[in-house]
Amino acid sequence: MLGLRSVAARSSSRILTTTRCLAAMSTSTSNPSSPIVELRQYKLHPAATATYTKNTIQSIDLRKNLPLAFFGFPETGSIALNTAVHLYHYPEGTRQRKDERAALAKKDEWKQYLGGVKECMMQQKSEIFVEAGLVQDFEQVTGLEYWIKNDGSINSGGESIVELRKYQLKLGYDTVPNFLKLYAQALPSKLNAIGTHPTTQLVTILVSDVGSLNTVYEVWKHGGESSCGMEAMEQSRQASRGAKEWRTGIAEIAKLATSFDTSVLKPAAFSPLQ
Repeated sequence: MLGLRSVAARSSSRILTTTRCLAAMSTSTSNPSSPIVELRQYKLHPAATATYTKNTIQSIDLRKNLPLAFFGFPETGSIALNTAVHLYHYPEGTRQRKDERAALAKKDEWKQYLGGVKECMMQQKSEIFVEAGLVQDFEQVTGLEYWIKNDGSINSGGESIVELRKYQLKLGYDTVPNFLKLYAQALPSKLNAIGTHPTTQLVTILVSDVGSLNTVYEVWKHGGESSCGMEAMEQSRQASRGAKEWRTGIAEIAKLATSFDTSVLKPAAFSPLQ
C-alpha cells in the first residue's frame, strides 16, 4: 500500500490539513474561478429508465462537452433506485459551469436529446461541492480531475462499483473543519489497513457548498475486471475495522454527525470513473 507523498509531507500533514479544512469551508461561489464539483441526481420513472439510458448513451459525446467525472445508477443504498447520478468537476469554478452549460444548451443536438428524455425524469436535483484540501495530501487519493483527464485510458472492467458515503454533520462553522482534521489524522490507518482489497481506492472527499450544508461525501471505488466490487468493498470494510487509529477517529467523528448513509452505484460504460 502507498503512504503519504513523502516523509516531509507526513510530518506537515496536520498543519496543511488544518489550513485546507478552513479553506474548504469558504464559499466557492465568492470566487467564480475556484474549482467546484456538481452532483446531479435525476430521479427517473421506472418504466422509462431504459429509454433514458439508451438516449443518454447515444448522446454521450455531447455530454462530454462538460467535465463529466462519473455517471452511474444505484444498485442499493440510500439513493433511490432508477436515479441517474452524475458528477462534474469544474476546475475553473462557477463561471466555467455557467459558460459550458450555456454553450451546450444552444446545440440543436442537445435540444433534441432533452426532448427525448424530459418525460423520463420525475425530479432533478443539483448540488455544488468543493474537494477537501486533504485530497492533495495523500498519494492514494486521486481526486476527480484525474479520471476526466484519463477518460478512456482506464478500464476497471464490468465488476467495479462506486460507493458514496454521506455524513450529515451538525450545524456550526467549526463542524466541517473539525471533521476533516479528525478524518485526515485517521485516514492513513484505514488506507493501509492489513487485508484491504487491492482494488479499493478513495477517489475524493467532497464538502457541500450549495445545497444541504455541512454535508461531506466520501467517494470510493471497489472491484475491477476480475474482482467483484461488492466483495471487494466488504473485504476492505472488514480490514478497516481492525485499524485502531481509524476506529478511534470515527468514534470522534460520530460525535459531529447527525446521520450517515451509503449508496452503491454501478458506473455506466461511458463513465470516466469506473
